[in-house]
Amino acid sequence: MGPEDRLSHRIIGAAIEVHRHLGPGLLESAYEAALAREFEVRGIPFERQVPLPLVYKGTKLDCGYRLDFLVDRLVIVELKSVDELAPIHEAQALTYLRLLERKLCLLINFNVPVLKQGIKRIVLNL
Repeated sequence: MGPEDRLSHRIIGAAIEVHRHLGPGLLESAYEAALAREFEVRGIPFERQVPLPLVYKGTKLDCGYRLDFLVDRLVIVELKSVDELAPIHEAQALTYLRLLERKLCLLINFNVPVLKQGIKRIVLNL
């Protein structure tokens, strides 16, 4: 088991705790704030709202893209609160992985009755 896998178990545990307390139906921003607090309580290192560098033909562009979380500089975590995850969410996650040269993104949709139904692992070369 690699470091991304070990870390993903800790991230999912924290997300399940947030979902257990808040349930479905809130805005993504509420889950983001709660998950940041849960990461702090659990001693999980993270950065929140990380600017995503976009380089086009050698020029760095500021397009305003931000990751919800970069956990321990290894795992990207993108939060959603939608009826269901769509292919565009997965495509976005893959793009983030390529741009940041990371291997694992966890897409977490909090708008589900049981959180495990809302978690999708997106991997690139893992």
